[in-house]
Amino acid sequence: MANTTGVLRCKTGIAGLDDVLHGGLITHRLYLVDGDPGSGKTTLALQFLLEGLRQGERGLYVTLSETRAELLAGARSHGWSLDGLEIAELAGDDEELNVDSQLTLYHPSEVELTETTRRVLDIVERANPDRMVFDSLSELRLLAQGSLRYRRQILALKQFFSRRKCTVLLVDDRTSEGPDMQLYSIAHGVIALQQRAPAYGSIARELQVIKFRGSDFRSGYHDFRILSGGIAVYPRLASAEHGLAFERTTVASGVAALDELLGGGIDRGTCTLVSGTPGTGKSTLTLQYAAAAAARGEHAAIFAFDEMRSLLLHRAAALGIPVSEGTGGGQIAVRQVDPADITPGEFAHVVRQCVERDRATVVVIDSLNGYLNAMPDTGFLSAQLHELLAYLNGQGVATFIVVAHRGFAMHDSISSQIDSSYLADTLISMRMFEHAGTVRKAISVLKKRSGPHEQSIRPIWFDSNGVHLGEPLMHLRGILTGVPVETAGIGSDDTVRADQAHGD
Repeated sequence: MANTTGVLRCKTGIAGLDDVLHGGLITHRLYLVDGDPGSGKTTLALQFLLEGLRQGERGLYVTLSETRAELLAGARSHGWSLDGLEIAELAGDDEELNVDSQLTLYHPSEVELTETTRRVLDIVERANPDRMVFDSLSELRLLAQGSLRYRRQILALKQFFSRRKCTVLLVDDRTSEGPDMQLYSIAHGVIALQQRAPAYGSIARELQVIKFRGSDFRSGYHDFRILSGGIAVYPRLASAEHGLAFERTTVASGVAALDELLGGGIDRGTCTLVSGTPGTGKSTLTLQYAAAAAARGEHAAIFAFDEMRSLLLHRAAALGIPVSEGTGGGQIAVRQVDPADITPGEFAHVVRQCVERDRATVVVIDSLNGYLNAMPDTGFLSAQLHELLAYLNGQGVATFIVVAHRGFAMHDSISSQIDSSYLADTLISMRMFEHAGTVRKAISVLKKRSGPHEQSIRPIWFDSNGVHLGEPLMHLRGILTGVPVETAGIGSDDTVRADQAHGD
């Protein structure tokens, strides 16, 4: 039990849900867990009771819908033991299946409501639990056969449990049409679970606290997963709740010419957007920043949506960029992300772990296009991405986001479905251009909010010794069009070397 601001609370056994509830459920109250079949209600209820057992509290699970064997099988799938937890199965025994019995099947839907309620009260009197789960209310609703009688029974149960100083979860599977507003009004709190199946990928699940009397809570939808070991809730990220005092120093790339182009380097607590067409070296550039951070003894994290982890490591080795994998100082965490198997809330949770637990100072998201594919609704991409970037900036992290363009030239359309440039503090543009019968690469800085930067366009190339930048391309005009025109001379030595170097 936890006491926050004078209110005694009980942990649910789900850290993310306790975070949403600002510490857990208020004790000795009645709560409704509402959700469609398969949304995780039983799993949540069992975690709630098992957490009580760990705290030395008595737990009772009254089931009208699932059998004891089904509950035990579900617990085993999560590696749980229900020893010490009392399970009351309100179903008939073998004798009641005898054709000579008064009832051919003893089931809650075929007995009087008063008899079922009496049995529940007798079980509670005998077990005297500190925590209890009643699963499910749909059975009582069927027995009541009327909203008035049903409401009176729920109110009677609420008063009974209140006198016994018991924290109760009522489970409802939404067999009635739409949410049951009668239950919503009676319960002290309502936790709604939702799930939806996208056109492709795994089922997406969301949790919402609709009501929580006597306490504030984190409103809105929160992603969650049912994993082996129980439910994991990923609270919606609110950047205003997080902040860290840090020194706004400069993050060097390890490439002197690149730092010169950026007016000395990237500042901590800022977001840098690296944009360009495929093959211009965007991923390699951000990899260079991560490797430079590791070389300084810091920790960096790369989230690769588009590239296989093994290919990224192979490419780094070919370019002579050292990558020591790990979660400590001087190491880089390379995490391959499957857009079809992750939600925005879960991704934000993983990023937070890298920053708060592993102390990452450089975070690379490669790419924004892949991040977009992880979104169930692109209409909220800007808001969710803004919260994530604001959080990272508040933690003093140097964040790099890769975004790919379509086409060859700078003016071709962006393949992502949002204008993300306003989210970035620094905008680095990488492009290809044709010159002297070859395709070359160039880099420029379009904006840097935190300080001055060069206005020039520099050639960039990559070889087994890493990243190289040449002197500004003063002798070419029209590079942004992709087909520049020579203005003076035959080209600098740096341009010639770029011609001879291997591309990224």
